[in-house]
Amino acid sequence: MQIMAMLTMLIDHIGYIFFPGELGWRYIGRIAFPIYCYALVQGHIHTSSKPRYLWRLLLIAVIAQVPYNLALDPGGLNVVFTLLLSAIVLVVLDKLPNPWLGAPIVIAVCVFMEYLPMDYNAYGLLLVLIFRYARSYWLVLAHFLLNEFYLFYNGWLVQMVSIVPTLLIVIIPVFWTYLERRRLPRWVWWSFYPAHLACLAAVKFLVFKEWVHIDWRSLINL
Repeated sequence: MQIMAMLTMLIDHIGYIFFPGELGWRYIGRIAFPIYCYALVQGHIHTSSKPRYLWRLLLIAVIAQVPYNLALDPGGLNVVFTLLLSAIVLVVLDKLPNPWLGAPIVIAVCVFMEYLPMDYNAYGLLLVLIFRYARSYWLVLAHFLLNEFYLFYNGWLVQMVSIVPTLLIVIIPVFWTYLERRRLPRWVWWSFYPAHLACLAAVKFLVFKEWVHIDWRSLINL
């Protein structure tokens, strides 16, 4: 599962940087984010210390930010910030007697995520919540409807492919359970995101012979 997530994300980013006109790379890359959302939820459920889990996410987000700006988006916040904010929402919802009481919090955070230049914006939080609270075929339906909404809202046609891992989780749970048993060393899983971005940023500089100016003002949406 972890290898699938990392490889498809790497393919997505290579396509985005070096082959922007070839959508095949991006279609393959859409498989990665749902797996990371699913892994975030599993980490939230099974971690022995939620504060330490959140601090690790924050550390990765901070380390990855400059490589992300140099490799992919000069004026955006990397996806780990999206996952971190989603994980914080999960912690808050767990403290409520009923998760539905947290609807105003979720709405407020979604608006906040749409306001800031965050990777995946509110889509990321909503998909995490789907993996946390939806079950069986409702999980597939909720993910499909979310993709449909963003297809009309943002024109995210390639994002429709992201439902593939969700289908595998629901339709072939034995296969997915088998994948989950094969785990990489924790340091590989946690370090891959910033490390691969740093490598891509270096290769991008060597190929295009120009360095990227980071748009710090855009990062705080001034």
